[in-house]
Amino acid sequence: MHWLIYAFTVIVLLAPGNFLVAASLSEKVFLDVPFTSQAPRGNWKDPRYQHGCEEASVLMALRWARGRTLSVQQAEQQIKAMAAWQKKQYGGYVDTSAADTAERLIKGYAGYAHVDVKYDVGVDDIKVALHQGSVVLVPVNGRLLKNPNFTRPGPLQHMLLIRGYDDVSGEFITNDPGTRRGQGYKYSYEVLFNAMRDYPTGDHEEIKEVRKVMIVVEK
Repeated sequence: MHWLIYAFTVIVLLAPGNFLVAASLSEKVFLDVPFTSQAPRGNWKDPRYQHGCEEASVLMALRWARGRTLSVQQAEQQIKAMAAWQKKQYGGYVDTSAADTAERLIKGYAGYAHVDVKYDVGVDDIKVALHQGSVVLVPVNGRLLKNPNFTRPGPLQHMLLIRGYDDVSGEFITNDPGTRRGQGYKYSYEVLFNAMRDYPTGDHEEIKEVRKVMIVVEK
């Protein structure tokens, strides 16, 4: 069994077409998603791993979606392969926006179609996607996460995977590839949502607006 849900709560959402709908959400969701850091063997000096948060997040999501496990060796090989593919296709492996992460890495490299990019989202949108059995990838300002396991001051452009939530503690449950201790790492709803922001594709390109976006990967 790949996901668990518990007692129900109800929220009201504005659905497409401006209709109000009531969604019964579980109090807690925890999806069984394999973990890797973006530097599977701790080689953070390798630029392929320094810039590998998108690749690692995508890899975790796809291994989960396809019902596969993920070893350190497999993670290392796949992150390298994604970097090489991007260099051939686009001239380099750099930070990729939510849209480009979905289009290039998930659809292009992996050939996986069950993905959607949603903009201007809130905490409840993330919870609904998780409740419905999908995993969520979000780009963030890593410094605002204040994760003590990051090398200070932390990454300005970072991506992580959300695998669940807990309304009792008010926390999202993540697989954060920015640290080897990122498996099941918890951030409060407020901290993670505050840190969320899309960033343009490129090598630390200027971020001109803060827009909350999520990548939803379905099975």
